[in-house]
Amino acid sequence: MQAITRLFCSNWAPTLWLKIPDVICVFVDMIGSTQLSATKQDKGTAGAYQLFTNTAVRIFHEMDAPYIDVRGDGVFALFNSNQIYRAFVSAVSFKTFAHLEFVARLEELTNVKIGCHIGIDQKTVLVRKVGLKRKNGRTDRQNEVWAGKPVNMAAKLASLSKHNQLFVSDRYYEKLKDDKARFSCGCPNGSVESLWKEYNVQELNLFDFDKAYYIESNWCTTHGKEYFEALLELDE
Repeated sequence: MQAITRLFCSNWAPTLWLKIPDVICVFVDMIGSTQLSATKQDKGTAGAYQLFTNTAVRIFHEMDAPYIDVRGDGVFALFNSNQIYRAFVSAVSFKTFAHLEFVARLEELTNVKIGCHIGIDQKTVLVRKVGLKRKNGRTDRQNEVWAGKPVNMAAKLASLSKHNQLFVSDRYYEKLKDDKARFSCGCPNGSVESLWKEYNVQELNLFDFDKAYYIESNWCTTHGKEYFEALLELDE
């Protein structure tokens, strides 16, 4: 059983910081949510937020993410170190939904331009619970606090992305060895090309790495299912 999964299946001491190596964080949030809130009625805004966050949670859950957290109009999921391709597949799946379904549908209904930020990073984290324990029938008011780079770096990478872009750190990108994660299927013209472009982040002074990579492709309508299933089989 991997580290994050084991953590939430055990009675760990909430006063201790636990170290978990090579955690993968996938972070998604909505672009233009402030404009949406300002221009639409509360009921319509709530429905848009619910569709966005619920879909992200559902996808992360289906990809067996051991930990999922909702933060306002954003969601992040943590994957174990042996779930490299599940993290990638979940991000591309949500990116495809956001571009082809969510954004198109919402713009048609509201005339508000919105979008989706997505970022991925991988590194060691520290975690502990903070708050009040359950006592005398009172509800447990404890939450997990994740200290370390992956959640913070994934959120910052997401903030760099434009709609329909997925940004990842170089240390996560280097783990994506399979051609189906690196190259296109050749549609629509038969030309197989690299899916990724390099992005220099050194001068931004926001990251503890110098290079990021981003992808703009979504699941192909012809080969998407094949790639989806093949990539999932690569995880240990």
